[in-house]
Amino acid sequence: MPSLSFSSDEPNETTSLCTAGECEREKRLLRKKRLSRYIAVGLLALVSILLAAIVLAASDHNGHRPDVSESTNINPVNFTFPPDFIWGSATSSYQIEGAANQDGRGASIWDTFCQEGGHVLENATGNIACDHYHLYKDDVQLMEDLHLKAYRFSISWSRILPYDNGYGYGNQINQAGIDFYNRLIDTLLDHGIEPWVTLYHWDLPQALEEAVGGWRDPGNTIVEAFGDYSRICYSAFGDRVKHWITINEPWTVAVHGYNDGTKAPGRSHNGTFETYIVAHNMLLAHSAAAFIYKQEFASHGGMVGMSNSADFRYPLLPNSKRDRKAAERAMLFQFGWFLDPVITGDYPAVMRERLGDRLPQFTKKQSQQLLDSCDFLGINTYSSALATTPEKDPIRGGYWGDMFVTTSTHSSWGKNFMGWPIVPDATRELLLWISHRYNYPLLYITENGTAEEDHDLQAAQHDFGRRLFFEGHLRACRQAIQEGARLGGYFAWSLIDNFEWEYGYQRRFGICHVDFETQVRTPKSSAIWYSQTIQTKGANII
Repeated sequence: MPSLSFSSDEPNETTSLCTAGECEREKRLLRKKRLSRYIAVGLLALVSILLAAIVLAASDHNGHRPDVSESTNINPVNFTFPPDFIWGSATSSYQIEGAANQDGRGASIWDTFCQEGGHVLENATGNIACDHYHLYKDDVQLMEDLHLKAYRFSISWSRILPYDNGYGYGNQINQAGIDFYNRLIDTLLDHGIEPWVTLYHWDLPQALEEAVGGWRDPGNTIVEAFGDYSRICYSAFGDRVKHWITINEPWTVAVHGYNDGTKAPGRSHNGTFETYIVAHNMLLAHSAAAFIYKQEFASHGGMVGMSNSADFRYPLLPNSKRDRKAAERAMLFQFGWFLDPVITGDYPAVMRERLGDRLPQFTKKQSQQLLDSCDFLGINTYSSALATTPEKDPIRGGYWGDMFVTTSTHSSWGKNFMGWPIVPDATRELLLWISHRYNYPLLYITENGTAEEDHDLQAAQHDFGRRLFFEGHLRACRQAIQEGARLGGYFAWSLIDNFEWEYGYQRRFGICHVDFETQVRTPKSSAIWYSQTIQTKGANII
């Protein structure tokens, strides 16, 4: 069992002579004292970097980052986040659960992708990962200690429906999988943490990949299968889960899974067609799941949305019409690809113009059903870029050639351990762009975070870069809210270090360090800062 690695000079809890109730109260007091000690250390460190944070916030990017003070009357000192703002953190099933071959779980395409070898750094797998399947109680306690109000996690489709004999042969529900998620949800609620559930975070059952081609299915089987799976989850958990996310980042699945081949199932030879078929099927699957909830489970009083990848694009030259068009085209080929259908009933016009018959058509019924499918929009945002139209055909074909945009970074932008530019104000720009284009929908940032070079525990406990990242992006969120964006919450990615897809365990996004040998979790300084931010409702953000 992991410990939270809080150093303590308090008496050992096990030596205390007390009743069960008194012991429980004493344990809670000890946890609060330990967290307070970390907060005190964090405050001292925060003072040392405060000047750097202010400089970062005020930095000029030579026209690529607008000066907010010139266009708004923001007074950040007197403005905190709304009282009902949701403060949370997020993970996904394959990245943290482990127990890949236990209690009836079936194989997913990520199990297969990892086992094939050569796709993931050091040939790592998610077989054990963070062992959350067995250590979920410790992780929930960690969430409570950090004062999280909500926790976004995903359900493993193949843990619920393993399809032991292949898809279509009984499709028996795995009760052990249902039981695990019931225990997790109940434990969260017992600790005052609201569960936000994602139905699909990339781990498609391998049986469906083999039976119908997975998301490439030319028929309607994959859509029906996802609808059946969603119905099972709504029925089992819907009395306690009030926020559902159908699919996480369909853009990433379509582009990196079927155009570039860097993520499962690793296909890349027919991206000019498969990429758009996959995206189309995922939109129809989302729509089917949302329709089922509204028709059969509306009495639960919950909300259904979808989380999409969205990184704002600035024009390389702000005064260039060509570059402004390139930036807009990049946004529509990434975010608008999935948002236009649920807001307008069809794909962006620029995609229709550039792709022609390769972009699938929605029937009138499908368009109408899509229009009523999102109660909120989830946004996963990490970075930004400068966009321009290339002078000649780009080297990269498929989806990238269709979009016909070349991206670059600004010399003043820092980069994280992934090599991604760090541009906090791009989050403000993104929220306002979405708000203006889609008539101010309800938004939640369902992922935002950064990877730092903090493999060892000592480095992890001083992840000042991550703290600056969160502060800068939350400052941008606050500004966007004051400018009219309907942002209802923020989920830091990620609660704990985990299996980072093709990067294995070599890229760490967690606000809590994980020693993968011992499974000990240790809050990083960013976790302590985030906890303080939650408790003050963002008043500590200058």
